[in-house]
Amino acid sequence: MSAPTPRDRIHWIARIERRVHAWRERRARRRGRKPTVLVFPGYGGDGWVRVLGRVLIVPKPKHTATGELASVRGWRSFVGIPVGYATVTITIGDETHEVVADRGGVIDARIEAQLEPGWQTVRMSVEGGEPGESPVQIVSPDARLGVVSDIDDTVMVTALPRPLLAAWNSFVLDEHARQPVPGMAVLLDRLTRQQHGMPMVYLSTGAWNVAPTLSRFLKRHMFPAGSLLLTDWGPTHDRWFRSGTEHKATSLRRLAEEFPDVRWLLVGDDGQHDDAIYTQFTSEHPTSVAGVAIRRLSPAEAVLAGGRTAVNDHSAASVPWVTGDDGAGLAERLEAVGLLDPEA
Repeated sequence: MSAPTPRDRIHWIARIERRVHAWRERRARRRGRKPTVLVFPGYGGDGWVRVLGRVLIVPKPKHTATGELASVRGWRSFVGIPVGYATVTITIGDETHEVVADRGGVIDARIEAQLEPGWQTVRMSVEGGEPGESPVQIVSPDARLGVVSDIDDTVMVTALPRPLLAAWNSFVLDEHARQPVPGMAVLLDRLTRQQHGMPMVYLSTGAWNVAPTLSRFLKRHMFPAGSLLLTDWGPTHDRWFRSGTEHKATSLRRLAEEFPDVRWLLVGDDGQHDDAIYTQFTSEHPTSVAGVAIRRLSPAEAVLAGGRTAVNDHSAASVPWVTGDDGAGLAERLEAVGLLDPEA
């Protein structure tokens, strides 16, 4: 037997994390608690679908006296116990499939399926429990334009790059206190209305733990429905935490491979690494990019975020590259370069 390669080895932090989760899982099961599947919006194309979710043992949700879901503070999103390597039953139409979650309980599976373009529903369950319904966006073979948008400081004000403020926003702040970036919901809605069935993808370095919170935020502030691509904050084989930059870059490359005929409008901000990531992706996949829109942080946001990332001069870029302070400013510039219909 050959010696394990560096990629085969597991970081010692990852091993400790798994042991802690296993201990918490055993305790929860002794108390009679069972796992459930949290479903996230996925996407698909002609003959296939990518389903996303996570297997967790979660505390019962709290409700108000009127029966509504109680306000949730960020830390509650992280108290669920991930169930690693759980076998999940996925039902698509009349067909049933079984997939195995990863060690963090995350389900990310591409399954062959024939579904009509538009929003469809697949069902996922674990250990015979109540199935959860997962919305999936099936992209039409005729689609030629799509939108990929960052979330933190692009559609939602978070000032995330500053570590202490990031912790506050992620673990302490009430989800109803989170504020949208002015005009961004209107901008993204106008963009997606330009073409029937235009794919909309929200790509973030945020953890899968906050996916339900983000979904409620987007719906509450009337952002267009879209697929969520988040990541797991846990350690990998060679580092303490996953690389958010690598996650975004890898996700963009995958979208380019899965939808070779779609050109994407990439929306981000200058508070993290979006400009550099989008620049690299545009150079690697020039035919997959329709344009780039970068939201400039306000002076106050820039201070909280520890400064801005310098946006390079893109005047000679092969695709339109615009910047603006908010959704209205970006809309005006996108109209000027022909990427947004003034009548939309």
